[in-house]
Amino acid sequence: MSDYIVRGTAANNQIRVFAATTKELVEYARKAHNTSPVATAALGRLLTAGAMMGSMCKGEKDLLTLQIQCSGPIQGLTVTADAKANVKGYVYNPNVMLPPSEQGKLDVGKALDLGVLSVIKDMGLKEPYMGQTQLVSGEIAEDLTYYFATSEQVPSAVALGVLMEKDNTVKQAGGFIIQLMPFAEDTLAQRLEEKLKEITSITALLEKNMTPEDIVKEVLGDFGVEIMDTVPTQFYCNCTKERVEKAIISVGSKELRAMIDENKPIEVNCHFCNKNYTFNIEELKEILRKSKK
Repeated sequence: MSDYIVRGTAANNQIRVFAATTKELVEYARKAHNTSPVATAALGRLLTAGAMMGSMCKGEKDLLTLQIQCSGPIQGLTVTADAKANVKGYVYNPNVMLPPSEQGKLDVGKALDLGVLSVIKDMGLKEPYMGQTQLVSGEIAEDLTYYFATSEQVPSAVALGVLMEKDNTVKQAGGFIIQLMPFAEDTLAQRLEEKLKEITSITALLEKNMTPEDIVKEVLGDFGVEIMDTVPTQFYCNCTKERVEKAIISVGSKELRAMIDENKPIEVNCHFCNKNYTFNIEELKEILRKSKK
């Protein structure tokens, strides 16, 4: 079944919830970037969060970027998503290898270590909105929970998980984001906290073959949950040879002439999907002509 997100409410609209299954898009990212298991887990968590947060955007052309800069061996991650939950991303060091954590799990926290999480929202205004927080654990879900509380003042619970097969393909991936609305009753937060303590992990729920709808009902069933809609989500990169050509034009005619003088074709790589675009000398000369118009 294809990846998708469900959006819903509970407790008479005092709670809003997003839950996603993202196995296919995380596996697509793993193949595209040839990521190690711990890099797949880190990128998969951030892609899942990006897809859900993208679906929160109000404007159709809104763009969301999640960026982590960190001191750990993974070095950093970048994910972008649009309002239709199309998402793409990459890790700076896809080959990072680490021993399992004390719990026997992929040690994403150690891979990231200390750092900063930036959330950038481009809503078509003069300047994009940017919120930044320190990483509190490097496990990504906890870091986003902290971000929502401190930067957006929205009490939230974020769960993200990626489970790998023995052959290092993606077995399960998904997550949820639960948020209390500003008018929520004070006692609701405590009730929700008690309920969330009963949930062992998001991957445990996914391993039971639970759908996003099942997960929402499992967590919020006691609160009168209502599923509003479902949104398909996918790994999608909008790079094309034409877009790359525009980027080459932007380097300036002096650099272009230097490329042509070398008399070798150039190859340009897209960070997000790892596709390579080759431009031969004739194409570079044509780009130079266009740049002068």
